[in-house]
Amino acid sequence: MTTTLTIRAVEAITHDTQRVTFDKPDGFRHVPGQAAHIALDKDGWRDVWKSFTMTSLPEDEALEFVIKSYPEEAEGHDGVSQRIARLQPGDTMVLKDVWGAIDDEGDGVFIAGGAGVTPFIAILREKLEKTGSLKGNTLIFSNKAERDILLRDEFDKMPGLQTRYIVTDEPDSPLYRDRIDEALLKKYVEPSRDTCYVCGPPPMLDDISKQLKQIGVPEQRIVMEQFD
Repeated sequence: MTTTLTIRAVEAITHDTQRVTFDKPDGFRHVPGQAAHIALDKDGWRDVWKSFTMTSLPEDEALEFVIKSYPEEAEGHDGVSQRIARLQPGDTMVLKDVWGAIDDEGDGVFIAGGAGVTPFIAILREKLEKTGSLKGNTLIFSNKAERDILLRDEFDKMPGLQTRYIVTDEPDSPLYRDRIDEALLKKYVEPSRDTCYVCGPPPMLDDISKQLKQIGVPEQRIVMEQFD
């Protein structure tokens, strides 16, 4: 069974990423960190399901996603995200189900690559709403370039949240670093205390998980989700 979603607004937040807001269907439920399988409501596309993370909170009156557009020729992509960026208020999409493995398991270090930050947006927003401060939480966020950093202003304004941005393809940037490595993780992760949340492409998940274990983080406190 599918549900029709009607678009309220499409707003650019970076050069290739949009905030897409929908009317929330009656009875819709989700928890922060979950994603939904949605498809374009157009002939030939209704069976092309893609996974996008809800960035709105469960109690919000609208349903929000932050969606990055990828070129049609990019590996693993088929033009759906590009077409979403061209949608207008009043257009519709269809939602099939809600899923997700990233749950809030306590304060810690959130490690994201690119659009892999999206599950953390609602989790951090909810933590802030409940406690008024994100003290004890750190966001390590890697992108290719500074212009790719999603919602940087919002993260910077979250009281108590420590942020460490990294860009890998701009050697002249003050944020430049080849990658998130063991030396950097040691600066921000307290192995005996922190839960480590990791979301990004599969190679990043494997690499970060290995490094976290090497610095002493127990496997049960590494929470991972693949973003593709």
